[in-house]
Formats: sequence, C-alpha cells, structure tokens
Amino acid sequence: MGGSFPARPLAKGDPALRVWIRAAGLPWDLRKTIPYLGYETFDFEVPTDDRGDCWSRFVVRVAEMHESLKIVQQALDRLAPGPTMIDDPKIAWPAKLALGPDGLGTSLEHVQKIMAGSMEALIHHFKLVTEGFRVPPGQVHQAVEAPRGELGCHIVSDGGTRPFRIHLREPSFINLQATSALAVGGLIADVIASVASIDPVMGGCDR
Repeated sequence: MGGSFPARPLAKGDPALRVWIRAAGLPWDLRKTIPYLGYETFDFEVPTDDRGDCWSRFVVRVAEMHESLKIVQQALDRLAPGPTMIDDPKIAWPAKLALGPDGLGTSLEHVQKIMAGSMEALIHHFKLVTEGFRVPPGQVHQAVEAPRGELGCHIVSDGGTRPFRIHLREPSFINLQATSALAVGGLIADVIASVASIDPVMGGCDR
C-alpha cells in the first residue's frame, strides 16, 4: 500500500456525472479508460446517447443493464470449477466445511473439528475472525465504475488490522449538487423527473 496516491487528470467531462456525459455522447467508463480487475479482457460497449435530457439518461441506463448482463455471462463462462477462496490460512478463514447460518464459513461442524483437532487452529481462527489481518502502513486510493458514477475509496493504514482512516467518494452526493442547474427553465414538477434520472442513493449521500 505504501506511498501516497498520484493525482489523476480528468478527461473531458466530469466522470462523476457518468450517466450525464454518456447521455451527451461521451463514452467515459473507468473500465475502458483506466481498466482494473481484468475488465480490459471483457467484450462490452459503453452506451451513449446524444440528446442529453432525462429520457436520454434513462435510455443509457437501460442499455447499461444489457452490457452488464454481457459481462456477467462472460465471467460465468470463464469461472473454473472448484473453490474460489484463496488458499492462504493467514488471510482466508480456515473453513473447509459447510457454511454456517451467517454464510461466513463458521459452521458448528467446522468449529467442533478444529476444537477437537488443534488448539492452535482454534486460536488462529478466533484471532482472524475477531481481529482480521494486518495491512502494511501506507495509503491507497482506488476508483471503480459504480452504477451512478465514479466511486472512489481512500484508505489509510497504520499497520493494524483496522483502517486508520477511510473516505468514500460517493457519486450520488456529487450528482445531486447539479439539481439546481437541471431545474433551470422547467417547472417544479420537472424536478422530480430530473432527480429520478440521476437515480441517487440517499444513504450514500448521508455518508
């Protein structure tokens, strides 16, 4: 994680307003412009429209759903049989049996097995569940293509098992700041359609 994250110059248009600039004809998508997690190996398009209004944003959003389904199908076709959990006991929970009611791999059968077989395994399991794993000191920033725009995460580690500081750049909060501009020249009733075309998540705004 070490070091500070570099400033990244923005392309034409603010990527926070992703559905807006796509509805205005600009195909901005972090998965294409700054690929991550292997997105460069998937075949998908960045939907655009050239009308730049509420209807255009709706058309783009529906087209995005179809492109997402294409990505999901390609990912399923590539999924190899067998377990997907990393085989590193220092990071992954050592659950080799059925999942528990919480879905986290802490089934009663597994706990009984490690209690009967190895006290060290039981202690390690307890510490991993209650404390987590240590992350080297430093800071990192990563942005991903979220449904409503660019979602950024800035995490600072002091070397412990919990983040020292974390900040999320929520796109809905950024997008809503343009509501006044969207309302210019329209009726009060039009504000409902304008805000709906942004499709904000108020929980994210509250964050």
